[in-house]
Amino acid sequence: MRSRYSAYVLGLEPYLRATWHPATRPASLDLHTGPATKWLGLDVRHHQTTDIDHATVEFVARYKVNGRACRLHEISRFVRENGRWHYVDGTINEPSPS
Repeated sequence: MRSRYSAYVLGLEPYLRATWHPATRPASLDLHTGPATKWLGLDVRHHQTTDIDHATVEFVARYKVNGRACRLHEISRFVRENGRWHYVDGTINEPSPS
């Protein structure tokens, strides 16, 4: 998870695609289109290994777009194949209304 966050910060699309499971990997990520994202930090809240080849990671990533503070709170699913972990998908936790 931390290496994928670092890859987003550095705009390393080839690494992100290589660590994304082929069944769910998008054709492209378009990291360099649209407004610039300034990544501010990653907080890994929880991780759980469900068996030897499956795990989940709950995290909050903070960032700014056009000066507006944002956060991504996700529970990600990972699978290990041939000794390497791959991101499969995630469930985004929306903030509760105030």
